[in-house]
Amino acid sequence: MMTDMQVRTLAHELENSRKTRVQIEHFSKRFPGITLEDGYRISRAWVEIQKANGSKVIGHKIGLTSRAMQMASQIDEPDYGTLLDYMLYTCTEGNTLDIPVTNFIAPRVEVELAFILKKPLAGKEISGHDVTLEEVIDATDYVTPAIEIIDSRIEQMDRNTKAMRKVFDTISDNAANAGIVLGARKVAPNAVDLPWCGAILRQNNVVEETGLAAGVQGHPAIGVAWLANKLAPWGESLQPGQIVLAGSFTRPVAAKAGDLFEADYGALGRMHFRFTDTGGNF
Repeated sequence: MMTDMQVRTLAHELENSRKTRVQIEHFSKRFPGITLEDGYRISRAWVEIQKANGSKVIGHKIGLTSRAMQMASQIDEPDYGTLLDYMLYTCTEGNTLDIPVTNFIAPRVEVELAFILKKPLAGKEISGHDVTLEEVIDATDYVTPAIEIIDSRIEQMDRNTKAMRKVFDTISDNAANAGIVLGARKVAPNAVDLPWCGAILRQNNVVEETGLAAGVQGHPAIGVAWLANKLAPWGESLQPGQIVLAGSFTRPVAAKAGDLFEADYGALGRMHFRFTDTGGNF
């Protein structure tokens, strides 16, 4: 297990990378004994740094939900990260939202569903029992289409060896989370057949990805229950008003300045957004 000083040092490296947009080398290369728990400790320490600088937690994200991605990462479960207020972008249907590409290093776009909670969800270390899918549905105020913008503060491919980063690096890097786009329609979780919710992702008017929410472990609410159960040993729970990204059901699509995206969720609406080379939060 890494020392607290090592965890804090690496968390500060991540924050510096986020601000300077200069990627850093793999933690797993520099610390071969790093564990999954170390990765989550680093991610949490990084969140605490951002909170100390004025950022607020607005929810959580679940990643690596597909079996193929888990096998590629050599793990047998998803991972998770934290959503902060500066990551949130909101569009209005019929209009195109401009997102500064300078807020990111190497942005990629994923199609998801977001659960907005009205009741707390806590695993057995807090509540005495594991959270179920049915409890997630009952605790959800509404479900809405969402786009996650993922990024890489830790370089994906080692600059010298060309080796791909390991899951420990991704978890340390807040599960690669960097942004979330909302703005389509809101529906009660029992008003639609969630596994059959689908989307078409167009980039510059070309269909790049299509998918169904069933691709997220068979039902997107399964991941939300899993997350609540995983947070409990840390003394954490999901809270009313929080956003939970349930996991992508398309592959990530790389974005650059000038790229126009349309996420078409059919009856749940559409979102249009463009990456620009002007503006920026930092």
